[in-house]
Amino acid sequence: MEHPILFLDVILSKFGVHIPPHVTYSWVIMAILIGLGVMATRRISLVPAGGQNVFELIVGGLEEFMVEITGEEGRAFFPYIATVFVYIALCNLIGLVPGFLSPTANINTTLSLALCTFVYTHYLGVKYHGVKYIKHFLGPIPALAPLFFPIEIIGHFARVLSLTLRLFGNIMGEDLVMAILLFLAGAFLAPLPMMFLGVFTSLVQAFVFTLLSMMYFAGSMEHAH
Repeated sequence: MEHPILFLDVILSKFGVHIPPHVTYSWVIMAILIGLGVMATRRISLVPAGGQNVFELIVGGLEEFMVEITGEEGRAFFPYIATVFVYIALCNLIGLVPGFLSPTANINTTLSLALCTFVYTHYLGVKYHGVKYIKHFLGPIPALAPLFFPIEIIGHFARVLSLTLRLFGNIMGEDLVMAILLFLAGAFLAPLPMMFLGVFTSLVQAFVFTLLSMMYFAGSMEHAH
C-alpha cells in the first residue's frame, strides 16, 4: 500500500535518508510507549491518579482477563501479553491519523510479532515440561505418533501464518479504506464515522492477537494427554 504523504518520510528525505516507513513508525510507537511509561511511573502513589490510573486500569483489566483464561500460571507470560497488546493497539491506531502509517499494515511487522509468539510458545513448553514437551506432538497413543507428528508440526507453523495474515490483512484494509474515503471526500470530517469504526477494529485486532497468544501459551504449559 502506497501512502502519498508520510510526515516522517518527508522529514527524512530532507536529510537524504530512506528508512522503510513501517520501521520508522515502529520507532515512533516505541518512543511513545517509553514516554508514557516514564510519565506514568514518575510519581507512583498508593492512590493512583492521572497516567498511573489509566495504566493500572489497562494492565489490571488485562491481567484479570488473562488469569481467568489461563489460570494463575498465566502470570508467567503476562509481561509479554501486556506489552504486545499495547504495542499492537497503538500501531493500529496511529494509522488513523493523516500522515501517519500503521506499522501493522506491513506484513514484516505482523510476521515478526507472530514469530515472537511462536518462539515464546515453545520456550514455555520446554521450560515447563523439558524433553517431555515432545508428547504434545505425538498424539494420544504411540501407534499414531508417525501420523500426528507431521500434522502437529504443520499446525504449529500454520499459527504463524494465521496470526500474520489476520492482523496484516485487517489493518491494511482499514488503512486503505480510510485513505480512499479521505481522497474522495477531500475533507477530514467526511470519513469520521469510518474512523470510529477504525478505532474499534484496531482494538479488536490487538485483542484477538493477544487472546490467541494466551491460548497458545496456555496449551504449551498444559500436560499432554
